[in-house]
Amino acid sequence: MEFSLLNDEPVTGPSADLLGAGQAARQLARLLHDSRAATPLTLAVDAGWGMGKSSLMRLVEVELRQKGVETVWYNAWTSTGTDALEGLIKTVLMKLDERVMRRAVAGLTGKKPWLAAARATLTVAGATVGLAGLVDRFWEELSVDAKARNDLRDELRKVATAWAEETGDRPRRMLVVFVDDLDRCAEETVLAVCEAVKVYLDVPGLAFVIGCDRSALGPSGLLRDLRPAGSAFMEKIFQTSYRLPVAAGEHLEAYVRHCAERSGLRELLDDGLVRLIAARSARNPRRIKRLINGFGLECALNPVWARFAPEAVVRTLLLQHLYGDFYRLLVSGDGTYAHAAREFLEYRTARRVLSRVAHADEEAWHTTVASVTGHGLAAPESGDPEKWETVLARLEEELPTAFPVLARDHGFVHLVEEWMRLPQVDALVRRLQEGGAAPVAGRPEEDPPTGQEDGRDEYRDVSVLWVDDYPEQNATHVRHLRAHGADVLVAQSGPTADRILSTHPVDLVISDVTRGTERDAGFADLAAWRTRGLFDGPVVFFVGRVTPAREQRSRELGARITSGSSVLFQHIDAACAEIRQRRS
Repeated sequence: MEFSLLNDEPVTGPSADLLGAGQAARQLARLLHDSRAATPLTLAVDAGWGMGKSSLMRLVEVELRQKGVETVWYNAWTSTGTDALEGLIKTVLMKLDERVMRRAVAGLTGKKPWLAAARATLTVAGATVGLAGLVDRFWEELSVDAKARNDLRDELRKVATAWAEETGDRPRRMLVVFVDDLDRCAEETVLAVCEAVKVYLDVPGLAFVIGCDRSALGPSGLLRDLRPAGSAFMEKIFQTSYRLPVAAGEHLEAYVRHCAERSGLRELLDDGLVRLIAARSARNPRRIKRLINGFGLECALNPVWARFAPEAVVRTLLLQHLYGDFYRLLVSGDGTYAHAAREFLEYRTARRVLSRVAHADEEAWHTTVASVTGHGLAAPESGDPEKWETVLARLEEELPTAFPVLARDHGFVHLVEEWMRLPQVDALVRRLQEGGAAPVAGRPEEDPPTGQEDGRDEYRDVSVLWVDDYPEQNATHVRHLRAHGADVLVAQSGPTADRILSTHPVDLVISDVTRGTERDAGFADLAAWRTRGLFDGPVVFFVGRVTPAREQRSRELGARITSGSSVLFQHIDAACAEIRQRRS
């Protein structure tokens, strides 16, 4: 199959509007057009990252141009700091008529006779100075010092008013300025753009439509360090806001199909998968594009998938991207239950039978018994259904904490069932568990921290013992600890850990739980160390699967447990604080 990548450009016309934003665009354009007498005004198009702000603004721009309204586009992300003030003002001036700007510059020069001779070419040979040159001259005259800056707003008002009213018998003109990506800018740039809008360009004839996530510009976002006066100023910027609604389900599904068609993946996505992608992508168009681009890149470039059908690749990547916690559980394996997908489907059958939602035919009962006994519990009695709820509760204590929630997720169940029907699924699982595929993409919160400063030694003088029969799985984390000052010793078995604890001072133990077929080896080791007085410091269990039973056992042993990298380092930081408190 051949795949192609999707670009991230916003919609530029109604024909490409698959998310149903056209009606809102027409209404906003009509509102702006009918409000020309109320200018200056500022409207915020408010939505989160990737939700379609730029596309809606482009559609509004098209509608306004059809109504004869002048428009200009300014991407705030292309400027830095105070340059944004100059950039936005010049962008606006470049949309005005050259003759209006020529009169404005001539008027400024006339106020300063000592400059008139030097700039005689402006009036004598004016044709040699184009609009860009006139705008530069205007800015130079009014930005040279603080006094000139005080005159800038008045001069801009004169220029804008002259432009708006130079229409003969027609209604006054209006310029709508679209400012995009403001919420992606640094604080200094945000403030410079807002200063330009509110202080200098708050003049008749101008309207601003600003695309931003207003929560990102609030006190808990980019401007968290702003003084009260600055916060009050920011509140005055927007006269009104339009909160972009989430696209309707049918529009999102049509959008997924359109993206899949353009990328070459359409035949691999049935209606169930289309609905799943639409729902699990947080209804975010940009995430949908990135997800489908990721499929194409993996299928085309990653040699791991060469021996597997494209359908297997896409369904596996859906698990990886949409259900990252389950995917990590799947690829980590387990000494006693190595196939998490099969374990989940058996549990789902047992759940339906034991809660008496489904009829217990012979096959379903056999699967239920296998699920229960496979987790070290006594088989349920078929003739005593009153006890089935208790059996189910005990079973769920031994299962990953996410399983009960996932069992109610119909999209996930459909995905796993179809994935398990693939002819090469067992070989695929083995390949994933051998490390053939990259870790979950697009989840930076699960990457180990890199430190905020070069040479930061937050773990200096902390001695760590890491116990795991597969130490290579933790190599990245171990490197991070060592790079930040920790002394890390590694043991692959309980006896080796015993010897290290007997001969080396250790402050913190990080351990697995299952080793080989010993499902509770880590717990047994810690209990023995506590009993013998070999180690009484903090312990973190870093495991492939967290279950309620494991959480309870960890609490009983005074330890912490997690399956996620970010939480692991939170636990390590808390343990280091305890260690230093003990020392003091």
